[in-house]
Amino acid sequence: MSFLNLKKNKSQVGDNDKKKNENPIHSEGGVGRDMATYVLGPRVTEKTARGSENNVYTFNISRNADKRRVARAIKEIYGVVPFQVRIISVRNKGVFFRGKRGKTSGGKKAYVYLRKEDKIEVL
Repeated sequence: MSFLNLKKNKSQVGDNDKKKNENPIHSEGGVGRDMATYVLGPRVTEKTARGSENNVYTFNISRNADKRRVARAIKEIYGVVPFQVRIISVRNKGVFFRGKRGKTSGGKKAYVYLRKEDKIEVL
């Protein structure tokens, strides 16, 4: 049975790597996906303003974004290379507005850490 044979020849391993790199789905950003769609915009609050003094910038990001995609998007949009990206899920919160109960929309936010010589103009 061929599926029980776990050993591969060196030639087979090299061929699979080449095929993976040629596939457009495995290329950077996926098929037809613009990097700017991962970063929705800067998150402007008092807390993020204090963080930007220490080269930590906060962005709202899409729900399907990950650290690598956010880092590439920041590089494309702002022209700086972050050395660290942290992603945090923002939960839905209950609100009471005009006599009715509701929920705020949740999402994700990313903390982008830059080197001391790099800056981003948010406003």
